[in-house]
Amino acid sequence: MKRSSKGSAKNGKSKKIWLIPMAVILIVLVCVGGYIGYARWQENREAQLRQTRAEDITENYLEALRSEEISGLVDLLSEDSISDSSYSKEEIVERYQNVFSVIGATNLNETMSELRLDEETDTYHFNYTLSMDTSLGTINDLAYETTLHEETETMSVNWDTTLIFPDLEQGDLVRISYEEGDRGSLNDRNGNLLAGNGDAWQAGLYPLSLGEGSAREDNLSRIAETLNQEVSALEGLLEQSWVNEDSFVPFTVVEEGNRPELAGVRYQQTAARIYPLSEAAAHLTGYVGQATAEDIEANPTLQAGDILGKSGLEAAFDQRLRGTKGGRIFIESEEGEQKSVLIESEIKDGENIRLTIDIDLQQSFYDQLQGEPGTAVVMEPDTGELLVAASSPSYDPQLFVRGISNEDYQNYNDDPNTPFIARYAARYAPGSTFKILTSMIGLDTGVTTPEKVHTIEGLQWSPDDDSFGGHQITRVSDAVTEVDLQAAITYSDNIYFAREALEIGGDTFVKELSQFPFGASMNLPFSMQPAQISNDGALNRPTLLADTAYGQGELLMSPIHQISFYSAVANDGMMTFPTIVMDEEAGANQLTPVSSESANTVREDLIRAVEDTNGTAHPFASLPFQVGAKTGTAEIEKDGENVTNGFVYALDAEDNDFTFIGFLEGKSSGDVVERFLPILPELKDTE
Repeated sequence: MKRSSKGSAKNGKSKKIWLIPMAVILIVLVCVGGYIGYARWQENREAQLRQTRAEDITENYLEALRSEEISGLVDLLSEDSISDSSYSKEEIVERYQNVFSVIGATNLNETMSELRLDEETDTYHFNYTLSMDTSLGTINDLAYETTLHEETETMSVNWDTTLIFPDLEQGDLVRISYEEGDRGSLNDRNGNLLAGNGDAWQAGLYPLSLGEGSAREDNLSRIAETLNQEVSALEGLLEQSWVNEDSFVPFTVVEEGNRPELAGVRYQQTAARIYPLSEAAAHLTGYVGQATAEDIEANPTLQAGDILGKSGLEAAFDQRLRGTKGGRIFIESEEGEQKSVLIESEIKDGENIRLTIDIDLQQSFYDQLQGEPGTAVVMEPDTGELLVAASSPSYDPQLFVRGISNEDYQNYNDDPNTPFIARYAARYAPGSTFKILTSMIGLDTGVTTPEKVHTIEGLQWSPDDDSFGGHQITRVSDAVTEVDLQAAITYSDNIYFAREALEIGGDTFVKELSQFPFGASMNLPFSMQPAQISNDGALNRPTLLADTAYGQGELLMSPIHQISFYSAVANDGMMTFPTIVMDEEAGANQLTPVSSESANTVREDLIRAVEDTNGTAHPFASLPFQVGAKTGTAEIEKDGENVTNGFVYALDAEDNDFTFIGFLEGKSSGDVVERFLPILPELKDTE
């Protein structure tokens, strides 16, 4: 038993001895495995961090391109590649900006991007495809390729000139050669020119022959004095980024016989914009001018020297009138050879637009304004076609095309009669012409009837209650005591219409007036605020309601609003929106705000107002054709004094060929009648 016990102890001891090296081996294996696992984890982690850095740098690079932040883009480039290119960072930024400026590049977007690791070279390759808009159209599918430069925990993009354009090598130039399509013309209804292209000479600065220092200053002063320019403006043109010594820097257009020889000036024959009616249609046509820095910033496809509409219909229809540039953007080698074409486009001329205006009538009615503040508008009532839209005083649009001097501009700007305002589109209290609408609304509501009579004594009236306070309604004549609708229109009786409006009531009157497009756009291609009934759109005070009935109060309408709204009286109750473009469907936009019965009743009253020897519109009876008419004199406060504005509305009662609104600031309606009566027969001689 003892021997057996000893043997067992010996065997147990042997087993324990062998366990020690096995444990050591296991520990070593675990340590080695752990080390290998950690190394692999660390390797994977570094690979992931490296991939993230690569993705971040490429995305930042693309974002800089998309936002056109070239300075930010250059900060992402590798220093080694910049050194190899022989450019400095500042020169790279300038190169991008110059190239993009020349071709009008904008809206840069990558359409594809790829980042891949070349296992053999352990280098990241970065590919992307760009599109960009230029002054000649959109360039698509520009394929770029580069590599990433790596340093400890940083990456950057390797750069050379092929990252501006794929085929662009050092020493190459990006060129643009283009020609603008001819600008379309604005013609009158019969094809006569209102705005179009004619021959003239473009004067341009030639920096190489301007000289230096004091000689340059003297030459610029002589140029400015001779050609009516400002030295500071000329210097500003010379400071544009694209100007070099051999540039032709246009600054004004001159007539054939006005090309003085001046050091630093050259002339090129050009197609200048001309305006045959000059002041007579200036507010309508507006004028063109060269694209400014602000224009180019707003629309990068524009370039210095491009012509675009600056005001009036030239501006409103600029996209239609302006021709499409044609030409090519290409890369030119250092030897002057064309290497590759980036984009090529076809030249297209602008559209010719035919207006509803009659050039002869426009000139006649403008002349009749005699330079005084006022306007004349003529419209075909059934189609809404505007035959005349003349405003006075006016300005010479040709001065702006040539490059208006500060002195000439200031003279216009300081003129108290505000020649830049298109009075046919400006809002005024319409005065008694508005009684046309009040009459039709009164008849439609049943408050007014042709037989209804108001007994009115004296020149002033207010209700017996205290609702008017101290306010009084004044009429121009007390010749008639028993006043019906016909007499009220003939004598233009303010008291009659005030009393009718008070019976209709403010809410109902506003509701009926709102059948006309108060507060709405007239869809015309020039600026015009909507007509308004009152400042807040309500007539909740008795005095305001009464005053509005005869065209005063807070009522505001332009002459174009008036002639359009009043067309209902000439068209059996149908109101026609005005139009100034012949290719628009005539009479397409119409409303029926009042009944034909009411409209025809008022129309007959307007005719009888002309026939009545006592009527304010009686002078129109001398015309060789029958008309209906309504005069209006609105009182306004100006510079602390009460002044009057005179209006007259007339319709062709024979053939419905025309309606007419005449207006003179600071005059009476009688002055307006006297001014325009002699030329109204021309409206019947245009057939």
